[in-house]
Amino acid sequence: MSQTAPSADAFDLLAFWWDAGPAAWFSGGQDFDSACARFRSLRDRAARGDLDHWAETPHGALALLLLLDQLPRNLFRDQAEAFATDGKALDVAEAAIAKGFDRAYPMPARNFFYLPFMHSEELAVQERSLDLYRTVGDQDVYFYALVHYDAIRRFGRFPHRNPCLGRTTTEAERAYLDSGGFSA
Repeated sequence: MSQTAPSADAFDLLAFWWDAGPAAWFSGGQDFDSACARFRSLRDRAARGDLDHWAETPHGALALLLLLDQLPRNLFRDQAEAFATDGKALDVAEAAIAKGFDRAYPMPARNFFYLPFMHSEELAVQERSLDLYRTVGDQDVYFYALVHYDAIRRFGRFPHRNPCLGRTTTEAERAYLDSGGFSA
C-alpha cells in the first residue's frame, strides 16, 4: 500500500457512516454518539496529523473530513473539543475541493466536503459556503447554509456554542436563541 492510500480504517469509517444514514448524522442522540466512539482513536490520530496522507484520494479525504468535522460533534457533544479540529477540517476541505474530489460524490456525500465551511465562524468562509451549496441545487441544504450564514452575519459567532466555549452570551444572542434561533 502506498503512503497516500488510506488504510482499511477509512473504508470502515465510511461504511459505518453510510450505514448510519442521514437520520443519525444530523439528529445526534446518545446511541449514535456512543456508536461513533469506536472511531475515537482514529479521530485523535487525524487531529495530530497522522492521517494527513488520506487527503490525497477522494475517499480518503472524505473519511478525514468525517473524522475532523463530524465525529468530534458526536464524540464531544456540548464540549469545546467538538470544534477543536474545525480549522484543520476546513483546510482539508479546501484542498479536496481544489482537486475536484467533491465532484466524485453525489449528495448527500458531497455535503461533507462543504460542511466545514458551514461550521466556520468567519463571515468570508460562510459566504464561500453559500456559493458551494448554491451550486448543488439542493434547496434544503442551501436553507441550512443560509441559517448558519445569518447567525455569523448577525453575531460574528454561533451563539449556541457560547456555553461550551466559555463565552458570555449577549442580550441580542439570548433573544435570538430564546425565539427559536439557530441551535444546531
